[in-house]
Amino acid sequence: MIIDCDIHVYANPELPMAPFIPSRMRQAVAQNQGSAPGHGYANPFGVDRRDLEAKTPADVVRLHLDPLGITYGVLQPQPGYSVSLIHAMDVANAMAQAANDWQIANYLEADPRFLGSVCVNMADPKAAVAEIKRAGAHPRMVQVLTCGESVHLFGHRAYDPIYEACCEMGLPFAVHPGTEGSLTSSTPVGRPSGYFEWHNSLPITYQAHLGSLVAEGTFEKFPGLRVVLVEGGVSWLAPLLWRMDKNFKALRSTVPWLKEAPSEYVLRHCRLTTQPVEEPNDPRHLLASYEMIHAERTLCFSTDFPHWDFDTPGRAFPSILPEKLKNRILYDNSAELYGLPARVETAEEVRS
Repeated sequence: MIIDCDIHVYANPELPMAPFIPSRMRQAVAQNQGSAPGHGYANPFGVDRRDLEAKTPADVVRLHLDPLGITYGVLQPQPGYSVSLIHAMDVANAMAQAANDWQIANYLEADPRFLGSVCVNMADPKAAVAEIKRAGAHPRMVQVLTCGESVHLFGHRAYDPIYEACCEMGLPFAVHPGTEGSLTSSTPVGRPSGYFEWHNSLPITYQAHLGSLVAEGTFEKFPGLRVVLVEGGVSWLAPLLWRMDKNFKALRSTVPWLKEAPSEYVLRHCRLTTQPVEEPNDPRHLLASYEMIHAERTLCFSTDFPHWDFDTPGRAFPSILPEKLKNRILYDNSAELYGLPARVETAEEVRS
């Protein structure tokens, strides 16, 4: 039983997104008014695996779901998750709607194992709320999705209506990296010089957003909110929790709305996906980091299919990983997060 929380799917000539763009906005998109700034860092080898080409749902099933035994796969549609960076606000909202309807028509209707992500324009919270309630009503849309690059850190009160809608619809709020550097430098002290340097610094995004969500009291305001940090690694979390808890002891008067230690909010409300798994020379060090972040409830498996740093479930973890913990990561944590059937129930359904 495996739930993959990060499968990338793309519009292409075989599955174009143009028919799903609201008619009033098609000319604007055709005139390239849906352009967005780029971060300027290109992988010289490309970001997708060279040994396969997955253009359609049938390709993803044949090349990924079936051979790896993926029970459910959560889609991360590109460019849907980065529509917040589009300058033209109405075009951005239209592209979010198109990405959601494209997923539903092409993937969710093709195979019950596909689960969708509601793409939203964070720059227009009112429109984002409307889209969450519209597209999120589909029973196999399981989360709200945006990119890591943002005008404000995600604890900013401007985004409160979005989190309220997430709670109302029972949908986690997911963040995916890859656009860092599009609006400002991807680091707080200067711009990286190349892709390798840029890619190594991506966890900075999550540390900043997570610290903001805690410090601004987002989880106090929205006790039902769940946050999923996709494709950002995991080993950075423990030191951040230690630092926040230490500072909270002396600075709690500056955040009087917090009723618990920062780590308590994070461990209760936040989940991380495994890929890219850090790979220390001694596998015991990886298990120690899992213990520090309570991986038995915070860590969810992902492959990042079909990207270059793709992880298979058979090679993503050291052999000394306890079987019970492995099962929690591969299936149970994600099933609880997304409200999916329990392992036993799913096993019976698969057999039938």
